[in-house]
Amino acid sequence: MSDIAALKQEKQELIGKMLEMQKQFIAYEHEHGVTGKDYWASTEGLLADYRQDYMDMANRVVDLAHEIVGSSRN
Repeated sequence: MSDIAALKQEKQELIGKMLEMQKQFIAYEHEHGVTGKDYWASTEGLLADYRQDYMDMANRVVDLAHEIVGSSRN
């Protein structure tokens, strides 16, 4: 597998994980409701690390996209 193919595969896997996280969040929100405090300051359950994990994955996806096409994030 080429480097570009590996980068594309990693990007697709991250996008898949992000979509799954969104589905879980929506299901959780429908079942329990989510307040701003829950979203921003939760220390347990689904929301404990949700924002940070999602943001880290989203940033990695952007970095991968730039790396794949040979551009930079400036």
